[in-house]
Amino acid sequence: MLSRVAERMYWGARYLERAENIARLVRVYDATLLDLPDDAGVGWPLLVDICGSREAFQARYPVGDSRETLRFLIADADSPSSIMASLAQARENFRTTRDLCPTEAWRSVNELYLYGRKALPRMSSRQRHEVLSGIVQRVQQLTGLLSGTMSHGDAYSFIRLGRNLERADMTTRIIDTAAATLLRSGTAQATLENTLWMAVLKSLSGYQMYRQYVRRRIRDEDVIRFLLNDDLFPRAIAHCLLELESGMARLPNHEGPLRAALRLQRMVDAQQPEAVEETALRTMMDTLQLELARVHAQISDAWFLPERAG
Repeated sequence: MLSRVAERMYWGARYLERAENIARLVRVYDATLLDLPDDAGVGWPLLVDICGSREAFQARYPVGDSRETLRFLIADADSPSSIMASLAQARENFRTTRDLCPTEAWRSVNELYLYGRKALPRMSSRQRHEVLSGIVQRVQQLTGLLSGTMSHGDAYSFIRLGRNLERADMTTRIIDTAAATLLRSGTAQATLENTLWMAVLKSLSGYQMYRQYVRRRIRDEDVIRFLLNDDLFPRAIAHCLLELESGMARLPNHEGPLRAALRLQRMVDAQQPEAVEETALRTMMDTLQLELARVHAQISDAWFLPERAG
């Protein structure tokens, strides 16, 4: 497989996952903010911070109100963090590699992009939940379609790498922002802790699985341990790393990326938070994000860079 083809499969999957993640985040926090008082310290800028796009947002939208924040996250085609930009990038990557994917998959990617282009820029606040749920549902259907109809060879392995690296990165970002926002001392935060950590779980579609497997009331240390160490929940960091390792092992020249992924897995296994402290948790998430960036760099070095092209 040519390195440029492998790279496009990888990034196509990452952008699809990113579009789903942002759609779910906006949908969940749209509902959560209705239940929170103004002094809860939680607002739409929180989602910009999760995406790591604060500087880009402030440069493009100096007012920074809720209307501009939603546009930046949803429909701004020039914002790398927006759903619309992610769908456009996913479509372009799959378009140029459509001979490797089932025809139904390429058609679904194209229809997803057309749906987003039509619905996202013009949707009202009343339509927001329905439209974003449509994005999430279509991406999930496409994920299942690829899994069920595409041969699980090298091309599919790069899709798995992109999807799971993006998932792990988003989980660390959500936990990191929760540490900065939800763990502050104060009466408002303490009173609303249950609601806010529930939103964290729902933003990763993990609330029901948390209640099923943890079987405790929602506590910060239990939520963090679940999202870090549960190797059965698909959006937990431990599970994403297992998927990365499995996908890498199927590919040639995998020694560097696999070594980086295993190193990160050992770091995650060593983290068993019993008591949550904001500074320590944020330091831990920063370290994991740096290690995920190193895994991506190893993937690029092993399979995507021109000097390694096959």
